[in-house]
Amino acid sequence: MPVTAVGNIVVLNGTPRSGKTSIARAVQTTLDGLWLNLGVDAFSHGITPARSMPGIGLRPGGERPDLEPVIPILYDALYDLVIAQCSVSVNVVVDVGHHDDYSTPMGVLDRVSIRLKVLPAYFIGVRCPIDVIVERRGEDDSSRPTTYLQRSRDGSIPEPVLRWERAVHDPGMYDLEVDTSRQSPEECAAAIRNRMVQGSPTAFGEISQRARDSAH
Repeated sequence: MPVTAVGNIVVLNGTPRSGKTSIARAVQTTLDGLWLNLGVDAFSHGITPARSMPGIGLRPGGERPDLEPVIPILYDALYDLVIAQCSVSVNVVVDVGHHDDYSTPMGVLDRVSIRLKVLPAYFIGVRCPIDVIVERRGEDDSSRPTTYLQRSRDGSIPEPVLRWERAVHDPGMYDLEVDTSRQSPEECAAAIRNRMVQGSPTAFGEISQRARDSAH
Protein backbone atom coordinates (compact mmCIF):
# COMPACT_ATOMS: atom_id res chain seq x y z
CA MET A 1 0.00 0.00 0.00
CA PRO A 2 1.45 3.41 -0.92
CA VAL A 3 2.90 5.47 1.91
CA THR A 4 1.31 8.90 1.75
CA ALA A 5 1.01 11.99 3.92
CA VAL A 6 -2.74 11.62 3.77
CA GLY A 7 -5.14 8.73 4.14
CA ASN A 8 -6.28 6.57 1.27
CA ILE A 9 -9.80 6.75 -0.15
CA VAL A 10 -11.64 3.83 -1.73
CA VAL A 11 -14.93 4.68 -3.45
CA LEU A 12 -17.08 1.60 -4.09
CA ASN A 13 -19.58 2.33 -6.85
CA GLY A 14 -22.43 -0.02 -7.67
CA THR A 15 -26.15 -0.69 -7.60
CA PRO A 16 -28.13 -1.44 -4.45
CA ARG A 17 -27.54 -5.06 -3.32
CA SER A 18 -24.42 -5.39 -5.45
CA GLY A 19 -22.37 -6.12 -2.32
CA LYS A 20 -20.80 -2.73 -1.60
CA THR A 21 -21.56 -2.76 2.12
CA SER A 22 -20.05 -6.21 2.60
CA ILE A 23 -16.89 -5.14 0.76
CA ALA A 24 -16.67 -1.98 2.87
CA ARG A 25 -16.79 -4.11 6.02
CA ALA A 26 -14.10 -6.40 4.63
CA VAL A 27 -11.91 -3.39 3.83
CA GLN A 28 -12.33 -2.19 7.41
CA THR A 29 -11.39 -5.55 8.89
CA THR A 30 -8.66 -6.78 6.53
CA LEU A 31 -6.74 -3.75 5.20
CA ASP A 32 -4.02 -2.17 7.28
CA GLY A 33 -4.77 0.98 9.24
CA LEU A 34 -7.91 2.68 10.46
CA TRP A 35 -10.71 2.71 7.88
CA LEU A 36 -13.92 4.69 8.32
CA ASN A 37 -17.01 3.94 6.25
CA LEU A 38 -18.78 7.12 5.15
CA GLY A 39 -21.00 5.58 2.49
CA VAL A 40 -24.63 6.06 1.53
CA ASP A 41 -26.08 4.09 4.46
CA ALA A 42 -23.97 5.79 7.11
CA PHE A 43 -24.63 9.21 5.60
CA SER A 44 -28.38 8.69 5.25
CA HIS A 45 -29.36 7.32 8.65
CA GLY A 46 -29.42 10.07 11.24
CA ILE A 47 -27.68 12.63 9.04
CA THR A 48 -29.95 13.30 6.07
CA PRO A 49 -33.28 14.76 7.21
CA ALA A 50 -36.35 12.58 6.65
CA ARG A 51 -37.91 15.08 4.25
CA SER A 52 -34.88 14.74 1.96
CA MET A 53 -34.71 10.95 2.00
CA PRO A 54 -33.57 8.83 0.24
CA GLY A 55 -30.98 11.57 -0.22
CA ILE A 56 -27.96 10.48 -2.22
CA GLY A 57 -29.66 7.10 -2.58
CA LEU A 58 -32.29 8.60 -4.88
CA ARG A 59 -32.68 6.11 -7.70
CA PRO A 60 -32.27 6.90 -11.41
CA GLY A 61 -35.17 8.00 -13.56
CA GLY A 62 -35.99 11.55 -12.50
CA GLU A 63 -38.89 10.35 -10.37
CA ARG A 64 -38.49 12.98 -7.61
CA PRO A 65 -37.47 16.30 -9.14
CA ASP A 66 -38.59 17.95 -5.91
CA LEU A 67 -35.70 16.24 -4.09
CA GLU A 68 -33.05 16.76 -6.73
CA PRO A 69 -31.87 20.26 -5.69
CA VAL A 70 -30.52 18.85 -2.42
CA ILE A 71 -28.58 15.99 -4.03
CA PRO A 72 -25.45 18.01 -5.02
CA ILE A 73 -25.43 19.62 -1.56
CA LEU A 74 -25.54 16.22 0.14
CA TYR A 75 -22.77 14.83 -2.07
CA ASP A 76 -20.64 17.91 -1.36
CA ALA A 77 -21.20 17.41 2.36
CA LEU A 78 -20.32 13.71 2.12
CA TYR A 79 -17.08 14.29 0.25
CA ASP A 80 -16.19 17.22 2.51
CA LEU A 81 -16.22 14.69 5.35
CA VAL A 82 -14.26 12.14 3.32
CA ILE A 83 -11.56 14.64 2.37
CA ALA A 84 -11.36 15.99 5.93
CA GLN A 85 -10.68 12.51 7.30
CA CYS A 86 -8.17 11.83 4.54
CA SER A 87 -6.32 15.05 5.38
CA VAL A 88 -5.58 13.78 8.91
CA SER A 89 -4.23 10.45 7.63
CA VAL A 90 -7.43 8.46 8.18
CA ASN A 91 -8.40 5.98 5.47
CA VAL A 92 -11.97 6.15 4.20
CA VAL A 93 -14.10 3.65 2.28
CA VAL A 94 -17.15 5.16 0.58
CA ASP A 95 -19.94 2.92 -0.74
CA VAL A 96 -22.22 4.79 -3.12
CA GLY A 97 -24.20 4.48 -6.32
CA HIS A 98 -23.15 7.46 -8.45
CA HIS A 99 -25.41 8.25 -11.40
CA ASP A 100 -26.57 11.28 -13.34
CA ASP A 101 -29.98 10.00 -14.42
CA TYR A 102 -32.02 12.78 -12.83
CA SER A 103 -34.70 14.91 -14.45
CA THR A 104 -31.91 17.46 -14.88
CA PRO A 105 -28.35 16.06 -15.09
CA MET A 106 -26.14 17.52 -12.39
CA GLY A 107 -22.68 16.16 -13.15
CA VAL A 108 -22.04 15.17 -9.55
CA LEU A 109 -19.44 12.54 -10.42
CA ASP A 110 -17.59 15.03 -12.60
CA ARG A 111 -17.39 17.49 -9.71
CA VAL A 112 -16.36 14.78 -7.29
CA SER A 113 -13.63 13.65 -9.67
CA ILE A 114 -12.12 17.14 -9.83
CA ARG A 115 -11.79 17.09 -6.05
CA LEU A 116 -10.51 13.54 -5.68
CA LYS A 117 -8.10 13.34 -8.62
CA VAL A 118 -5.31 14.98 -6.58
CA LEU A 119 -5.73 12.50 -3.71
CA PRO A 120 -4.94 8.78 -3.31
CA ALA A 121 -8.57 8.01 -4.17
CA TYR A 122 -9.37 4.74 -5.94
CA PHE A 123 -12.64 4.34 -7.86
CA ILE A 124 -13.83 0.72 -7.69
CA GLY A 125 -16.64 -0.63 -9.86
CA VAL A 126 -18.70 -3.18 -7.94
CA ARG A 127 -20.30 -5.41 -10.54
CA CYS A 128 -22.88 -8.15 -10.11
CA PRO A 129 -25.16 -9.84 -12.69
CA ILE A 130 -28.63 -8.38 -12.54
CA ASP A 131 -30.26 -11.78 -11.93
CA VAL A 132 -28.16 -12.14 -8.79
CA ILE A 133 -29.09 -8.60 -7.78
CA VAL A 134 -32.78 -9.45 -8.04
CA GLU A 135 -32.33 -12.63 -6.01
CA ARG A 136 -30.61 -10.64 -3.27
CA ARG A 137 -33.43 -8.11 -3.28
CA GLY A 138 -35.75 -10.90 -2.17
CA GLU A 139 -33.51 -12.16 0.62
CA ASP A 140 -34.32 -11.36 4.22
CA ASP A 141 -31.76 -9.06 5.83
CA SER A 142 -32.45 -8.46 9.51
CA SER A 143 -30.14 -5.44 9.51
CA ARG A 144 -32.02 -3.84 6.62
CA PRO A 145 -35.67 -4.85 6.10
CA THR A 146 -36.50 -5.67 2.50
CA THR A 147 -37.96 -2.61 0.78
CA TYR A 148 -36.38 -3.29 -2.61
CA LEU A 149 -38.35 -3.86 -5.78
CA GLN A 150 -38.34 -7.54 -6.73
CA ARG A 151 -39.33 -9.49 -9.83
CA SER A 152 -42.70 -8.73 -11.35
CA ARG A 153 -45.36 -11.43 -11.23
CA ASP A 154 -44.49 -12.47 -14.76
CA GLY A 155 -40.87 -12.98 -13.72
CA SER A 156 -39.55 -9.89 -15.48
CA ILE A 157 -37.09 -7.48 -13.91
CA PRO A 158 -38.67 -4.13 -12.97
CA GLU A 159 -37.56 -1.16 -15.04
CA PRO A 160 -36.22 0.79 -12.02
CA VAL A 161 -33.83 -2.08 -11.32
CA LEU A 162 -32.65 -2.05 -14.93
CA ARG A 163 -32.18 1.73 -14.74
CA TRP A 164 -29.84 1.34 -11.77
CA GLU A 165 -27.65 -1.05 -13.74
CA ARG A 166 -27.53 1.23 -16.79
CA ALA A 167 -26.98 4.48 -14.94
CA VAL A 168 -24.54 3.62 -12.15
CA HIS A 169 -21.78 2.26 -14.38
CA ASP A 170 -21.73 5.22 -16.75
CA PRO A 171 -19.05 6.10 -17.83
CA GLY A 172 -17.53 2.89 -16.42
CA MET A 173 -14.04 4.31 -15.89
CA TYR A 174 -12.53 2.57 -12.85
CA ASP A 175 -9.21 1.81 -11.22
CA LEU A 176 -10.49 -1.72 -10.60
CA GLU A 177 -13.66 -3.74 -11.09
CA VAL A 178 -14.79 -6.59 -8.88
CA ASP A 179 -17.65 -9.08 -9.32
CA THR A 180 -19.41 -10.08 -6.13
CA SER A 181 -21.09 -13.04 -7.78
CA ARG A 182 -17.64 -14.63 -8.17
CA GLN A 183 -15.59 -13.00 -5.42
CA SER A 184 -16.23 -12.94 -1.69
CA PRO A 185 -16.07 -9.60 0.16
CA GLU A 186 -12.66 -10.60 1.48
CA GLU A 187 -11.42 -11.45 -2.01
CA CYS A 188 -12.68 -8.10 -3.27
CA ALA A 189 -10.87 -6.33 -0.41
CA ALA A 190 -7.68 -8.23 -1.26
CA ALA A 191 -8.00 -7.19 -4.91
CA ILE A 192 -8.39 -3.57 -3.80
CA ARG A 193 -5.28 -3.88 -1.63
CA ASN A 194 -3.35 -5.30 -4.59
CA ARG A 195 -4.47 -2.45 -6.83
CA MET A 196 -3.30 0.07 -4.25
CA VAL A 197 0.08 -1.62 -4.03
CA GLN A 198 0.42 -1.47 -7.82
CA GLY A 199 0.43 2.32 -7.87
CA SER A 200 -1.46 5.56 -7.91
CA PRO A 201 -5.10 5.77 -9.03
CA THR A 202 -6.06 7.22 -12.40
CA ALA A 203 -9.84 6.91 -12.77
CA PHE A 204 -10.91 10.19 -11.20
CA GLY A 205 -8.33 12.06 -13.27
CA GLU A 206 -9.64 10.39 -16.44
CA ILE A 207 -13.25 11.20 -15.57
CA SER A 208 -12.46 14.86 -14.84
CA GLN A 209 -10.52 15.11 -18.12
CA ARG A 210 -13.47 13.59 -19.98
CA ALA A 211 -15.77 16.20 -18.42
CA ARG A 212 -13.42 19.03 -19.50
CA ASP A 213 -13.19 17.67 -23.04
CA SER A 214 -16.96 17.38 -23.38
CA ALA A 215 -17.37 20.96 -22.17
CA HIS A 216 -15.29 22.33 -25.06
